[in-house]
Amino acid sequence: MPKEPERRRELGAFLRSRRERISPEEVGLPQTGRRRTPGLRREELALLAGISVTWYTYLEQGRDIRASDQVLDALASVLRLDRHERGHLFRLAGHPPAADADEPTPLPAEVAAVPHLLQPHPAYIISGTYDVLSRNRAAEELFPCLFPTLTTAAHRSANFARWVFLEPVAREVLVDWEPEAQGLLARLRTLAGRHSGDPQYTRLVDELKTGSPEVRAWWPRYDVQARHGGRKRLRSPGGEVVDYAYTAFHLAEQPDQTLVIYSGQG
Repeated sequence: MPKEPERRRELGAFLRSRRERISPEEVGLPQTGRRRTPGLRREELALLAGISVTWYTYLEQGRDIRASDQVLDALASVLRLDRHERGHLFRLAGHPPAADADEPTPLPAEVAAVPHLLQPHPAYIISGTYDVLSRNRAAEELFPCLFPTLTTAAHRSANFARWVFLEPVAREVLVDWEPEAQGLLARLRTLAGRHSGDPQYTRLVDELKTGSPEVRAWWPRYDVQARHGGRKRLRSPGGEVVDYAYTAFHLAEQPDQTLVIYSGQG
């Protein structure tokens, strides 16, 4: 179960980060003089959301209070949260979706076999913490140094987040490394919010912060994003830049586990 004080602190920090990115002009308020901090003031947000300034201040300070769905809806509307940010807000406020699972179950053998059936297309299955649970040979070739060798297997498992931020070769393979890395971190933030207090996420984030100045700079932004398909440019094993389309499928029984399939176009 999530640790309540930590969850409330995360909620307050998320609200502050979103309040500071909304300008008074965006919500129809006049600009009045110089402001010490960017974005809306607490009293302005409370007024627009139709709630008490004191009550909102307590919420942002991480006090032991519970927001109703109506209040959260009002805050999400004023803060102009998108669908994924709104879901993140509700989870941090203690309103997790019924479909969220507390603990993942081991990957069934028939599911683990799926990436191998998709050879020669690179494919893998990742957990909510970006551990690679299964992959095929094409994925091993496309993402060098991601998967443990016989000499490293005892010390660390294959983890996509660690590879992106801590493995130098990732910056060679991911042609557009910075936006790709920012997106991955936003998706990790979303998943960590669903499992606030889970030591697996805490350990991973702490490790990334220790080893990556980018994670230390970007994590406080509170960017959130759902896993999705799209396109990315990768340097292929042959050295040429290839435009890959990738598709993400969430496993039915374990929605935090995701099958990712790549198809390249030279």
